[in-house]
Amino acid sequence: MSISTHVLDTATGTPAAGLAYSLADDSGTVLAAGVTDDDGRGPDLNRVAVPAGVYRMTFDTGAYQLSRGGTGFYPEAVVCFQVADPAAHHHIPLILSPHGYSTYRGS
Repeated sequence: MSISTHVLDTATGTPAAGLAYSLADDSGTVLAAGVTDDDGRGPDLNRVAVPAGVYRMTFDTGAYQLSRGGTGFYPEAVVCFQVADPAAHHHIPLILSPHGYSTYRGS
C-alpha cells in the first residue's frame, strides 16, 4: 500500500511547490505531514502504510496563495478518501486555482 499526491497550480500552469499538506486517519491522527517539492509532489507520503479505512488529505491552500502574493477563496482543501484495498496504490491529485480546486482518483 502506498499513498502519493501531486498538486498542480492552474493559475500559473506549474506544479504547486511549497504547499503544506497532511494526511490523517478518520480519528484525526496525523500520519504524515510535509510540503510539496519542486514538482508539486509529497515525498513524505511514500513511507506511510495504511490499513483499510477513511483518510483525509488536507492542503493549506490559503498559506500557499498568500506566499505567492495572492489570495484565494478556500483556506484549505480537504480530500476525504477511502482505502478499501490496503495493497493498492492510492494517488491523491489536486488541481488548484485561487477560487477552486478539483481532485480525482489517480493512478
